[in-house]
Amino acid sequence: MGEITNDQRIVITGVGLAAPNADNLPDYRRKLLAGESGIREIDLRYMGTCPAGVCQFPETKHRKKKENKRGTRAGCLGVYAAHEALFDAGIDFSEYDRSRTGVYIGLTEHGTVETENEVYNISQYGYNVDYWTHHHNPRTVLNNPAGEITMSLGITGPHYAVGAACAAGNAALIQGAQMLRLGEVDFALCGGVSESVGSFGIFASFKAQGALASHSDPTKACRPFDRDRNGIVISEGVCIYTLERLDAARKRRARIYGEIVGYAMNSDARDFVLPYGPRQAECMRLALQRAQLAPAEIDIINTHATGTKQGDEEECKAVRELFRDCPNTYVNNTKSIIGHAMGAAGVLELAGNLPAFEDGLVHPTINLDNLDEECRLPNIVANKPVELPHVDTILNNSFGMVGINSVVIVRKYKGD
Repeated sequence: MGEITNDQRIVITGVGLAAPNADNLPDYRRKLLAGESGIREIDLRYMGTCPAGVCQFPETKHRKKKENKRGTRAGCLGVYAAHEALFDAGIDFSEYDRSRTGVYIGLTEHGTVETENEVYNISQYGYNVDYWTHHHNPRTVLNNPAGEITMSLGITGPHYAVGAACAAGNAALIQGAQMLRLGEVDFALCGGVSESVGSFGIFASFKAQGALASHSDPTKACRPFDRDRNGIVISEGVCIYTLERLDAARKRRARIYGEIVGYAMNSDARDFVLPYGPRQAECMRLALQRAQLAPAEIDIINTHATGTKQGDEEECKAVRELFRDCPNTYVNNTKSIIGHAMGAAGVLELAGNLPAFEDGLVHPTINLDNLDEECRLPNIVANKPVELPHVDTILNNSFGMVGINSVVIVRKYKGD
């Protein structure tokens, strides 16, 4: 691959987020470094209590209560994060045309929450469909969260959802970068959102698969790589980035979080649920090739590991295959602190690591008390942060059901 010109180099200039433990990046970073869990018990219809991650954020900061009521929880999360990302980037659309702005939002699922709620509602009236809301269709279409963002911000460029299971956040980030490189848009808002804690069906399905985490202390329920892990903690969340071409970002003297230098997606083509390490390794290898980086040049690997036995072990096999001779590459996991935010997972986890370019700290994987020998990796950062001499590159893994894999590599921008 030849040298990439500045109008093809894509940088992150703004971050807006809501996670189970914070509603802005500085607080989120502080709590990740402290290992402060955002998991608590919630009451679920038909199922009782379960550990889960629920976001607390100012829901009416950028949209009125009436608009939130007409829209969806995913839309509310997305609108909040999009506005916050624009503010963080210093964008007021004086530099960019709203018709040349793209909105790309990754989703694992959408519409489940609304449908479950409506079915429950009409069950209280003898299943009389006269009580079914006329807002149901626009609430459940897949492009709804992205569309709600465009309506809130008056963006008239393209918007759509990227459905890629739990790899969707990364996939939307990749989509935004590609659309900028192709010249389809001049500015992009992209990321992922999950409203999954509103759906008992998602919890019930993981429980039926034997993959729903439980623990007497909800903050200890999510424990990737630990011998005593017993499944996934489901969370809601959102993270949206502003992406710009480097030449445009430099022209307006934007603060740059990092440059997207490599990415890849592929498919296992094997099973509906069970992950496959060799394909994950291929995905990481392709992203490294596109970034023109050797494995030893990666400083932090943020793992996808969800706390399931096979999922954690397969990813660890893949990481060992590529990074076994990389003594300066460190490994962490964000889900142990915030749970699994599904479509928002990849982008929330990347965001939590981006400040490492400035502070040199690798946030810990918490609840790692008894390492599963099948998950043993060099330099797993367990239970307390590790400070490195420098952090220049982050590799972010995000994998999903039906065998979809995604990898994004971000490099520190040094003003070259």
